[in-house]
Amino acid sequence: MICQFGNVVRVIIFTLMLLLVSPLNVWAKEAIPVAEDPEIEKRMLALTVDLRCLVCQNESIADSRAEFSNDIRREIREQIKANKTDKEIVQFLVDRYGDFVLYNPPMKPTTILLWFGPVILFMIGSGSLVFYLRRRRLQIEDVALSPEQLNEAEALLNEDKKGKSV
Repeated sequence: MICQFGNVVRVIIFTLMLLLVSPLNVWAKEAIPVAEDPEIEKRMLALTVDLRCLVCQNESIADSRAEFSNDIRREIREQIKANKTDKEIVQFLVDRYGDFVLYNPPMKPTTILLWFGPVILFMIGSGSLVFYLRRRRLQIEDVALSPEQLNEAEALLNEDKKGKSV
């Protein structure tokens, strides 16, 4: 009887483990295919390090796991197989997605604010702070204390000194 009870418990535990583990396969994804040629993969990774993922925006295409980045990596592999140069591949992506795809966009009229915007905002903020502090300094008035207030303050200070020395 004890042996049968032990077997039933094992079956129940095994079934529970299967039920707990089975939802995990829903999140499992197929491994990202690597190029057949390691040289193509190495060149693709070198190119994608300097390109921005347009979905993540704070990650390079090499680091991103977004579907967009997977598509771009696949496109770059195809262009490498078609014997395109690195400049041609980058230009293709810039033509298609704009300068935002580059981590270091070129200096031109459309990107001037991107290059100098932070410096301009810093200068405006610093100037505003200096102007505000100067104006505030002029608004501050020296308050003259009456002799009674001075005596009261001195008495409080003396009282505090006596309290600490005890």
